[in-house]
Amino acid sequence: MKHTLTALLQDRPGALNRTVSLFRRRGFNIESLSVAPSETPGLSRVTIVVDEPNIDRVVKQFTRLIEVVDVSETTSQRAVERETALVKVQPRGVTPAELTALGAAAGARVVDADEAAMIFEITDTPDTVATFVHGLRELGLVAVTRTGRVVMPRGEVPLAIPTTSVPFTSQADGASDDVAA
Repeated sequence: MKHTLTALLQDRPGALNRTVSLFRRRGFNIESLSVAPSETPGLSRVTIVVDEPNIDRVVKQFTRLIEVVDVSETTSQRAVERETALVKVQPRGVTPAELTALGAAAGARVVDADEAAMIFEITDTPDTVATFVHGLRELGLVAVTRTGRVVMPRGEVPLAIPTTSVPFTSQADGASDDVAA
């Protein structure tokens, strides 16, 4: 079963590498990874989608990383999930106007077009984005770039999330706040 994890991770050199390495070492395949600064200075929000039946074990190991401030499994929560894709199409068997209408019906918009190709942007649920991309395969799909899933739980914000930067001391592999001269 696919599970979506969200975590707050300290903005430190190597922190993302250690996170990904933890999943790699344990044989967990990351299906989607999205990282960006969070609302708290010095922390990034990481969204990871993994296909692993024993998600409790994954969360437990993930929380042990020193840069990880908070981890939650959002698959079972009420949450808003979105993904963005840029899709390049060289129309085959349809006119550009027909292709534009198909894109608009799916909620996509044309962000670039010339005589050779069109680029659509779509932001929606991961399933809707996948359906849109799949529908364009027969119509001249050339390239797809997807952002990966981002998730925001609905309802109140948990009180455990820090509002100021979290201090960092050291990691087991030697990473630390100490700056070598």
